[in-house]
Amino acid sequence: MERAESLLVQDRTVRMRSVTNDAHAIALCQAGNRMAYGFLVERYKERAYYSALGIVRSHEAALDLSQDAFVRAFRAIKRFDPAKKFYTWYYQILRNLCLNFIRDQKRHAKTFSEVDETIRRLTDETQDASVLAEQNELKKALWEAMDDLKPQEREIIVLKDFQDLAYKDIAELLQIPIGTVMSRLFNARRALKAKLERMYL
Repeated sequence: MERAESLLVQDRTVRMRSVTNDAHAIALCQAGNRMAYGFLVERYKERAYYSALGIVRSHEAALDLSQDAFVRAFRAIKRFDPAKKFYTWYYQILRNLCLNFIRDQKRHAKTFSEVDETIRRLTDETQDASVLAEQNELKKALWEAMDDLKPQEREIIVLKDFQDLAYKDIAELLQIPIGTVMSRLFNARRALKAKLERMYL
């Protein structure tokens, strides 16, 4: 029995390795091969999680929503246009779920500080305690200000400043012109700066 299970796992691994890119995986999925979808999930699950986390500010919700979006995408995979990029299409599903989650929440118990360990470090562990304390205070203020932004503002800052995406990629994900990306980012950064300034007045 154990040997049979081992052979099944090995067979799945071999079949997964035979999938070379998104287009190949999607073609297999649309032909009814459920295993091929695992390639897409593995490739994009981390990016999807951090995208959701940036919008909803909750670790557990980000996990649930990104997984739910993968399930919904799989159910609709036969309607997917192979000429388009999978993640761009998937992101629209994820984004809608995240915005619906926020709309349905009367209050948010968790703060944006949960992304603290996943983004660029603002502190150096070798620094002395006073510098570390000061930077921790600044970091806390940043997350509180981010937490207070509108979801759309927070989303664009996460995509550009935390995920370091190009304007073109953000425009594609959000399905808006590059000029709109730039103006939205400018306004979001200005709103963030204003909130930070009010904290220190």
